Amino acid sequence: MTRFIARSSKDILMTVSDKLSFPSDTTDAGSSEVWRDWLSAKALPLWSGAGFDKKSNLYHERMNWDGRPVAMSGLRLMVQARQISTYCRATLDGFYDASAQALRCLDVVECAYHGSDGDAGWVFSLAPDGTPADSRRDLYAHAFILFAYGWAIRLTGEEKYRKIARQTTQEVERIFAAPGAGYLDTVPPADSLRRQNPHMHLLEAYLVLFEATGDEYYLDRLRGLIALTQHHLIDRRSGLLLEFFDSSWKPSEPASSNRVEPGHLFEWAWLLGEYGRLVSPSGEDMNGLTETAERLFRSGLSCGIDQKTGFALDAMTEDGVVFERTTRIWPQTELLRLLYTRQVLGKPESIPVHDLGTAFLSRFAPSRLAGGWVDRFDEAGSPLVDYMPASSLYHIYGAARLLSGRMRETDDG
Repeated sequence: MTRFIARSSKDILMTVSDKLSFPSDTTDAGSSEVWRDWLSAKALPLWSGAGFDKKSNLYHERMNWDGRPVAMSGLRLMVQARQISTYCRATLDGFYDASAQALRCLDVVECAYHGSDGDAGWVFSLAPDGTPADSRRDLYAHAFILFAYGWAIRLTGEEKYRKIARQTTQEVERIFAAPGAGYLDTVPPADSLRRQNPHMHLLEAYLVLFEATGDEYYLDRLRGLIALTQHHLIDRRSGLLLEFFDSSWKPSEPASSNRVEPGHLFEWAWLLGEYGRLVSPSGEDMNGLTETAERLFRSGLSCGIDQKTGFALDAMTEDGVVFERTTRIWPQTELLRLLYTRQVLGKPESIPVHDLGTAFLSRFAPSRLAGGWVDRFDEAGSPLVDYMPASSLYHIYGAARLLSGRMRETDDG
C-alpha cells in the first residue's frame, strides 16, 4: 500500500510518465490544427446549433449520438452557466463567435432562475414550461453562474454583469455560510456532509471575477477559500485533497478509506497555479502553495493514471489505492490542461501532451460523433452512457483551447 504522507515528489521513483509510450508521429503543429478544427468546425457549432433551443433561448442538457436533443424534466442552472461561459471564452479566443446567443441566454437565465420563486438566490433547475422545477439553492450551481458572469464581464465589460455578480456573491454568503468554516452544499441541506467540489468551483469563479474586475472584494473571498483548503481540505496524514468531510471538516471516513479523485488533484493543482499567477502571495505562502500543487499533481500522476492508456482513473483512496477504474471525460481534460500549462512554464513531463491529446480525441471524441463525445467508459473500454452531456464542454474547452494553440488565460486577447 502506498502512502503519501512521508513522500515528496522526489521520492516518487517511477511515475506513469516513465512507463507509458506513445507513437511520436503527431507533430505539435499538426495536433494543434486537429484540435482547432474539432473546436471551431465541429464541437462549438454543434452545441450552439442543435444544442441550443431557439424557442426558449436556453441550451439543451444533453443530446443523443446522432446529435438530437434529449428531452429532460429539468434544465439545470449549472449547465446553462457552463455553456454561456464557454461561448464567451471561445469568442475571446477567436475560435468561434456565438457570443450574442450566449449573452441572450444569460439575460434569459437571470430572469428565469434568479429569485424566480420569490426567495434570494438562484433556483437549481427549470421545468420545460419555464417554471422552477427544483427550487433548492445549490452552491455548485451558484459558483458556475458567477463563473459565467466573470467571462461575460471579460467579454463585454458591461456594468450590469458586475452588479449581478456582486449581488450573487453576497447571496452566497447569506444563504450558504456554514458554522465554523466554508459553505453548505445545498439549502435546505440534503445531508450533513461537506464537499470540496463546490468550494473548488467557487474558487475558480472568484479567480475569473477578480481578473475581470480587479475588485479586492473577490480577492478577500479567494484568500478565505485558500485558507479553507490549507486548513481543512488537504488531509494532514496523506497530504492529499479529500472529497468528503463531516460537518466539522474532519474526513468523512476512517483513515485509508477516503475518496480521492485524480481529476480533482489535477484541477486543484492548476487552480492553485492560477491563484499564484493572479494574486502573487508573499514568498512563504507562495512556496507552500507551489509545494501543495506539485504534491497533488505528482500523487495523481503516480497512482491515478491507467498504466496502459495514460488516462486518468475515476477514484482512489488517500493511500493511492485505486477502487474505481472507470474513466470519465473531465479528468482527462484536467490532466491535459495541467500538462500543457506545465510545459509552457518550463516544467515539461515525459508524457507527450499532444500525443495524449490525440489519444483523447480518438477515445472520447471520435470523428463519428462530429463534435460530440462519450462521457464515461468502463474498465474494459465500453461506454457507460448512451448520450452526450452538454456539461462536458466546459471541461473540454479548458484543455482544447491550449492544445489548439492558445497559451494561458492572459492570452485571451
